[in-house]
Amino acid sequence: MKHARIWVASAAAAICIAAPAHAQNYPAKFVKFVVTYPAGGSSDAMARIIGAPLGEMWGQQVIVDSRPGAAGAIGMEYAAKQPADGYTFLLGNFGPVVANPLLQKVNYNAQKDFVPVCQITSAANILVVPIAMPVKSVKQLVALAKARPNELVYATSGPGSMSHLAGEMFKRLADVKIEAVAYKGGVQSIADLMGGHIPMMFSDAQPVMANIRSGKLRALAVTSAKRTPFTPELPTLAEEGIKGFAAANWWGILFPTGVPRPIIDKEAMGELGIESVWSSPEQFGRFMESERARWGKLIREANIRID
Repeated sequence: MKHARIWVASAAAAICIAAPAHAQNYPAKFVKFVVTYPAGGSSDAMARIIGAPLGEMWGQQVIVDSRPGAAGAIGMEYAAKQPADGYTFLLGNFGPVVANPLLQKVNYNAQKDFVPVCQITSAANILVVPIAMPVKSVKQLVALAKARPNELVYATSGPGSMSHLAGEMFKRLADVKIEAVAYKGGVQSIADLMGGHIPMMFSDAQPVMANIRSGKLRALAVTSAKRTPFTPELPTLAEEGIKGFAAANWWGILFPTGVPRPIIDKEAMGELGIESVWSSPEQFGRFMESERARWGKLIREANIRID
């Protein structure tokens, strides 16, 4: 299922960045696809699957160039400094494009240094609790949190991560007093969750799905604005009474600023697959601005910073 999701999203991305006929002779040499996270992760896998059909279509090699480090900042800085000739493009996502510049000083300007091509996919988190916890719905979890203010905590993968920001959004919209506990990795946080040491977590789907299906963890809701096709049985937090709740990670294609519009343009072939997200450069640009505005407000109000 994981690979199916990546393939569908990647197919959409391939169409987004496939140069139309009027972008003459492009590409005439190999193209670099910069990824801001380490090899072996979901971003790397997505880039490699995108690169394969593009290479066949173009008759040119697409080289996945992993530039991990500093929460994506190293790859962003590198891509921003590349020539604006269309031969370097970037797989950007929520963290380094939106969240990190709001949380700390970075040596790139995501709004000025890059131009949007298209959003390709989004991924909801899942609100999970230990199977032994006496709640079976979001409403029951909210009631428990209100009855025990400042007692419940939630695991995160670090300050400013989607798991952290989703928890802050829940805290504010549900009007509950809960605190974040940061972990360095997902393995330990999920182990503590399963052991009952942590009562709740807004987790990426992949690390917890096997434990949810085996009955070791209980899923209460998804964080996206709409139900997902891969967990259609799970309600959204908004459906469970947390009105206005919407939080999801996302990926999209970006070029360094200055790339000619004919290379940025794509053929209008519509949306592919259920999990893929197809958008024009203008739509993707507006989407990123709306993300900066709403998450910036939450980050400022919650005084979240990365030291």
